[in-house]
Amino acid sequence: QVQLVESGGGLVQAGGSLRLSCAASGLLFPLNVMGWYRQAPGKQRELVASIDNGGRTNYADSVKGRFTITRHGDKNTVYLQMNSLKPEDTAVYYCNGKVVMDYWGKGTLVTVSA
Repeated sequence: QVQLVESGGGLVQAGGSLRLSCAASGLLFPLNVMGWYRQAPGKQRELVASIDNGGRTNYADSVKGRFTITRHGDKNTVYLQMNSLKPEDTAVYYCNGKVVMDYWGKGTLVTVSA
């Protein structure tokens, strides 16, 4: 059974930093792409950042220059370093992995206070 487990969410003041981690288990081979999505109250889930197994990254415009995604490909582990956090970054952050199909974690809450 494939599982993606996130950690690292919490409460932080605006301007602060958090680091999210996600580890995938139950797979026989590396995920093609791993990434982070977020969903704020009343809004649709949106892509935050992704990284493929060649190290190519993609970021939402709203987080460019502030967030950095990295990955241990052979371990199916992905990290999201979030700096200069803003109240509008408040959301539940979901880890995503893609190979043949999408796999999702249960999410971790990030709250940024003004």
